[in-house]
Amino acid sequence: MDAVPAIDEPERLSDRLNRIPVLTRTHKRWTGPLAGLLLVDMADLNTFAFAAPAIRADWGLSVQQVGTITAASFLGMFAGSIAGGRIADRIGRKRVIIAATVFFSLFSLLSAVAVGTTDLAVYRVLTGFGLQAMTVVVLTYVAEMFPRAHRGRSQAWIVAVSLLGIPAMAWFARAIVPTGPSAWRWIFVLGAVGLLFLLLVVRGLPESVRWLEANGRRDDGLQIVERIEQEARAKIGGDLPAVVREPTIDSGRAIDLVRGGYLTRTIVLSLTMMLALSGFYGFNSWVPTLLNEHGLTPAQALTYSSILSLAALPGALLALLFIDKVERRTAVLVIYTIVAGLFLVFGFTDSDGVLLASGLLITMLLQASTPCMYTYLPEIFPTNLRALGAGIGNGAGRLATFVTTFLIAALLSWLGFTAVFLYLATVILLAGLTIGLFGERTRGRSLEEITQVARPAAEHAQPRAAQTS
Repeated sequence: MDAVPAIDEPERLSDRLNRIPVLTRTHKRWTGPLAGLLLVDMADLNTFAFAAPAIRADWGLSVQQVGTITAASFLGMFAGSIAGGRIADRIGRKRVIIAATVFFSLFSLLSAVAVGTTDLAVYRVLTGFGLQAMTVVVLTYVAEMFPRAHRGRSQAWIVAVSLLGIPAMAWFARAIVPTGPSAWRWIFVLGAVGLLFLLLVVRGLPESVRWLEANGRRDDGLQIVERIEQEARAKIGGDLPAVVREPTIDSGRAIDLVRGGYLTRTIVLSLTMMLALSGFYGFNSWVPTLLNEHGLTPAQALTYSSILSLAALPGALLALLFIDKVERRTAVLVIYTIVAGLFLVFGFTDSDGVLLASGLLITMLLQASTPCMYTYLPEIFPTNLRALGAGIGNGAGRLATFVTTFLIAALLSWLGFTAVFLYLATVILLAGLTIGLFGERTRGRSLEEITQVARPAAEHAQPRAAQTS
């Protein structure tokens, strides 16, 4: 029999999850629908980037108008990330994942029948809202339900599969856009493929055990934990490690994210995401238009962008080599420093070969950083604030990207191609320095241990009933 601590009260489900040393069959089954949902997110995030050159030609848009529509989707992402996180902390992870998927799929379909920049911008706002409401909760789910020693690798595999959505969307656009002046509309139809994964989510994805326990529904989560434990015992061929009682974390309130022990974490995470996503999407969302303005035809720009997208999957797989062996903050610092240098190469070179090579490396390394940041986002907050905390950080990044799209349009119009890449190099380097110097240590630690570090010492406020983290 497994060793258990000598305590009178029932073992907490979170503590039982923490002792699971391996990925079980159940974890691997969950990976499919989770990766499928993020695949749609990755594909749709690049939808307008691949459609933009054709829409410009069809509607006669200026660079500034392209920037407005691009920015609109990120404004929706900002709101959706925070709203989705808050709602998921209150009503559960699974419900929000399902509702958000239906929501963004509907408005992606409506984008396909847009008749002008105004309604297309509105549809992109609402699509972005649903996408990020779903995405931030999926990241939270992985943090809460997968073994702590495998959180990073699990997230890397999920991101790797999801990144197939980028080249799929890129090559679909490359094939369909040249067929007619309005063929770009089919790109948005493909963005609604998330509906195909809903059945897998409804039937195969249980509610988060940590959320159930934190909300007084321990019995609902017990069967899930027992199944995971049984599969883990069979896989290791023996007893599981002893259940170790982790610290009890006060449930807290939303305002705790901007005061006391959590304030620093919220600020560092938000600032890092603001800088990082400004660089990330400043490149990925704009590269077809940037290349078009740099002298390539729309078809050539799409071809180059499609080739660059092929480096996305190898980038996420690259993260498997280090994500659970190196601190997330250290890995991100190193990656972003290298990317900053490559941005300068991309922006200053006159060689097509160097342009392509540096672009491939940028794409690969940015995607190698994605599992690191996606894993880190929900790790540093307690259960009943985890999705909201991750949503605030992620939402801050999307809001910064909203501003960045206008800045890039202005830089491109006034100062040219090279100035854009000077800006991108600066923000991505600052992002790496922020998390590298001030981020938290999370590798191999339980969520409860990470959260305990963040608690204010002897808060003077009256705490609510203690709940697990």
